[in-house]
Amino acid sequence: MTRPLTHIVRLLGWGRTLARHGALRGIERDPNTPPPVRRLARLARFGTFQPRLPDYAGAFQDIGPAAIKLGQTLATRPDIVGDEAAANLLLLQDSLPPVPFAAIRREIEASFAKPVEALFASVEEVPVGAASIAQVHRAVTTDGRTVAVKVLRPGIREKFARDIQTYEWAAAHLEALGGEPARLRPRLVIANFKRWTLRELDLRREAASASELAEKMQAEAGYRVPGIDWDRTNGRVMTVDWIDGIKISETEALRAAGHDLSALARRLVLTFLKQAISLGYFHADMHQGNLFVQADGTIAAIDFGIMGRIDRRARLWLAEILYGLTTGNYRRVAEIHFEAQYVPSYHSVDEFATALRAVGEPTRGRPVSELSVGQMLDSLFAITREFDMQTQPHLLLLQKTMVMVEGLATQLDPQINMWDVASPFVRDWIRDELGPEAAIADRLRKDAQTLLGLPDLVRRIEEKFPPKGGAPEAPPLPEVELLWERRQQQRQGWGGYLLAALAGGAALWGAQALGWL
Repeated sequence: MTRPLTHIVRLLGWGRTLARHGALRGIERDPNTPPPVRRLARLARFGTFQPRLPDYAGAFQDIGPAAIKLGQTLATRPDIVGDEAAANLLLLQDSLPPVPFAAIRREIEASFAKPVEALFASVEEVPVGAASIAQVHRAVTTDGRTVAVKVLRPGIREKFARDIQTYEWAAAHLEALGGEPARLRPRLVIANFKRWTLRELDLRREAASASELAEKMQAEAGYRVPGIDWDRTNGRVMTVDWIDGIKISETEALRAAGHDLSALARRLVLTFLKQAISLGYFHADMHQGNLFVQADGTIAAIDFGIMGRIDRRARLWLAEILYGLTTGNYRRVAEIHFEAQYVPSYHSVDEFATALRAVGEPTRGRPVSELSVGQMLDSLFAITREFDMQTQPHLLLLQKTMVMVEGLATQLDPQINMWDVASPFVRDWIRDELGPEAAIADRLRKDAQTLLGLPDLVRRIEEKFPPKGGAPEAPPLPEVELLWERRQQQRQGWGGYLLAALAGGAALWGAQALGWL
């Protein structure tokens, strides 16, 4: 069990890195920042020289791999970090200096318990990519196939586990302060972040994700997922087919190769909608380094460590929200938010519809070059605070991916209108899913499942509520804070944390003075 003092020392160390990049200034100035957090931010920046313009991306890059991943998550949350920080964090590059090949060789051999030569005829020692979690080498298998070999960085699992423990500790204390921090649900944000990163740290899970997406998208022309070499894949190493193609962001090279950039942009948007809306399972890391265009115009995707899932009910709500925004039916969009319990029932549906109109009307009929989906999401975040809408974790990855897809589509075709492309697809999907035939089929399926489940339900009810005699069961009693507990809390309070923070700051200063950090 990690001690609180250890967490505080880590947080102060990270805080000083943030301060050196000017990244604590916004926290101190935000009126929603709780006073204890503001005091700790001042303590962390004490004695540092801050640049005029904050560099949030640079700060997270300097802190380390787990912070890079956290920064990418926060880039989609302007409601938490602010518009300026969110825009800057979008520039965060998930790249680090490569690990020497000797260490990579040891990882491969240890994970398979056999020499590299038993698996590969050759492996290029210079990686084709080095990210915060893993790096990729081009190789040729012993049976002559060209493949990409992804290998986890040595010790990366242990480092992530240590850092995430401190994230969880800090989020719990922040949420306990109530008010705006509680509404933003930082503990849930970190819980989702932890789940996503644990998936990335198990390359078998990534391989399984790629295999599942390939199976679901096999009927979709113009989209490819590389095949998995399961004999050369385990938790620390993943081997996939090598992809030859042009990065989707290299527009001049694509144009020179004869590709229709406008068609590519539309295909990219529709492919994303197919995955997110139709399948409920989508590639959630669609940045420019993970998408290639092959000679025949096929879009090939790589890196499936981050995948998103949305259940059918949420997809129906999402599709109706998107379609309502594109058609101007703000009343229906507002009703869906209340039906989904995204907005508390004590608010007015009509007032929320008017607020949505203020966000949606400026976006309709304009190309992305004039007004973006990202800007619309920022505006939506702004009104969620007014209507006490809590964070919806199942939509976080979707929001992040929408921003990525928008950016890439705009590079390919600056005049593309995301809503014009999305509207027919969403309309047809809603018709198929909510039309009379679909409603009858869905009702028959649900009724049959209910009838088949009745015997088991009766047995569970009997086990839960057996026949009783004697005195009736006591009603739930209200929670009452005991006086001695209140006094103990008053004696400890934030004074204890402040003393611990000062002790941690002294320890950190001493470690820096001795050259340990």
